[in-house]
Amino acid sequence: MASQYYYGTGRRKTSTARVRLYPGKGACVVNGKPAEEFFSREGDQAIALEPLRLTDTHESFTVSVVVAGGGVTGQTEAIRHGIARALLEANPELRPQLKRAGFLTRDPRVKERKKPGLKRARKAPQYTKR
Repeated sequence: MASQYYYGTGRRKTSTARVRLYPGKGACVVNGKPAEEFFSREGDQAIALEPLRLTDTHESFTVSVVVAGGGVTGQTEAIRHGIARALLEANPELRPQLKRAGFLTRDPRVKERKKPGLKRARKAPQYTKR
C-alpha cells in the first residue's frame, strides 16, 4: 500500500476504530478481512461506509480499519466516525456536508453504571408495604 494516508479515530460506546484512508481506488479492509466478510449483519457495511457515499469519494480511497472493543453496532458506528474524521483530514471542505449528516459528532451515550442498593442502573427492588 502507499505510504501516504489520512488518519481518523472513531469511537462509540466502548469501541475504538483506527481508520486509514489511502488515495486510490480500492477495497475496504476491517481487521485484516474484506468488509463484506467482517460485517455479518445486513446493512452494517452500508452504515460504516456512509461518509464515503455521502461525499461521493468511495471511488477515491482504499480504507484500512483496525477496530476493537464493544459490540457489532458500536464497532460499525465507530468505523463511520473514524472514516468521517479521516475524510475531513483529506479534504477540510467536506466539513459542512459531514457535520450536517452528524458523522463528526462523537456519540456520548454509554451504558450507565449499576448503583448500590439497586438491581441495575435504575431498577429498584420491589417495594412491599406489609
